[in-house]
Amino acid sequence: MAMGMALAEFLQDGERAPGRGDRKEHFMQGIVKKGKRLHFRQAEEKDLDYILEVEFRPENGRFVIPWGRAVHRETLDTEGAIHLIIERMDTEEPVGFLMIAGLNNPSKEMEWTRIILDKKGEGYGHETLKMLKSWAFDDLGFHRAWLDCKDYNARALHVYESEGLVREGLIRETILTDGVYENLVILGILDREYFARKERGEEL
Repeated sequence: MAMGMALAEFLQDGERAPGRGDRKEHFMQGIVKKGKRLHFRQAEEKDLDYILEVEFRPENGRFVIPWGRAVHRETLDTEGAIHLIIERMDTEEPVGFLMIAGLNNPSKEMEWTRIILDKKGEGYGHETLKMLKSWAFDDLGFHRAWLDCKDYNARALHVYESEGLVREGLIRETILTDGVYENLVILGILDREYFARKERGEEL
């Protein structure tokens, strides 16, 4: 399933996308997911300055492999992938961004490639994870979602595990950063695990 065809079905304003040919254009003008305080908005080229600024901050850049503008611009319109801006619903102030891949994966497996928050310490990380899970499993009907995380990013690992993601493995010394090889922890969650949490009142 192509990105526009799959996601345009789930606009949060209650309006279904029109014809198949212009679904992607219609979707890009809408809100992808709404939470209690936040919503996810499809990123546009005008958002690249914000994305790069947040990604290259020292407190964020050490935990990811920062991309240049050209790579981000190219992936804005890649089939099966999407950039999302996390915004406060009341002010539309951006508080972070997401990169999602695997949207056309026939195995219904979604990768959360980037979860980077601009505003920390306000509970946005937990709300973002809950919104991502609901979007993946409630709205899009995926079977599995996963991400990787550097093994020393204790704060992120705590949030991911508290939101039900399970450590599935460790990729040893897979990234070379400043002459040092680093490990990646693989974490994932299945649809049935999400719905069990939802029945217990632990989700949106």
